[in-house]
Amino acid sequence: MKITEKFKNKKPVISFEIFPPKKDDALKNVDQTLEILSSLNPDYISVTFGAGGSANKNKTIELARRIKEVYHIEPMIHLTSLHYDEEEIHHFTKTLEEHGLYNILALRGDKSDLVPEKDRYHYASDLIEDLKKDDRFCVAGACYPESHPESEDRIKDLHNLKRKVDAGAEFLISQMFFDNLMYYDFVEATRIAGINVPIAAGIMPVINKRQIERMVSLCGATLPEKFRHMLTKFEHNKEALFDVGMAYATSQIVDLLVNDVDGIHLYTMNNPVVAERITNAIKNVIV
Repeated sequence: MKITEKFKNKKPVISFEIFPPKKDDALKNVDQTLEILSSLNPDYISVTFGAGGSANKNKTIELARRIKEVYHIEPMIHLTSLHYDEEEIHHFTKTLEEHGLYNILALRGDKSDLVPEKDRYHYASDLIEDLKKDDRFCVAGACYPESHPESEDRIKDLHNLKRKVDAGAEFLISQMFFDNLMYYDFVEATRIAGINVPIAAGIMPVINKRQIERMVSLCGATLPEKFRHMLTKFEHNKEALFDVGMAYATSQIVDLLVNDVDGIHLYTMNNPVVAERITNAIKNVIV
């Protein structure tokens, strides 16, 4: 089933993100997370994809197939393009079709000094346009409530986002944010810009101060002062920081649900305890 049909028929659409484990024996931990996530009956689960060779792609496909065949949940494959040429992308999408996988989150991918860039897909919109030459796949795009870190300003960022939608992106998933007002302002700006596809809110629970500071530096998200204060106060108390992070993420999600958000996309970090705490906290709020 194409995920875009979910957005047409229900609101909010609930989804989760996991990543293929680096080691094959870590699949057991992923299964723990999937068992918990499936108990909330999510609309889909996305599987990340990185640059750097067939092994990476094969793990993504293997995990997506497991989600579909074992847990009977629709998977969405992340597909980065900056380090692949057209032949490689088409070979990969053909493999997806062979396994009945038709939902893709199209991304440019991060620049890397370790992996050479190819000269075909400079932007995610280039990949989306290629994927939507026919209607085989449901294609989503990413968006940044606080603008892409490489963007000159918000107006140009919105212009580039509209290029993704005009190229065929059927819905958008936001990068993490920690201030819901920024998300609401962003959604309003997209509507003014003529971007009218559903926009799912990406939420990442904070359970490790160093980890979240690294993620924030990569994606450009702002940490509100009250949140920074909590991180600083509890950074040396692992259990307290976990509880605070879960409470903060839950409050974000509840507020988003109350305000009729199109979707919630939870970055689980493959942590079954995180998944369980969040799903138990919001299961009665989703109506």
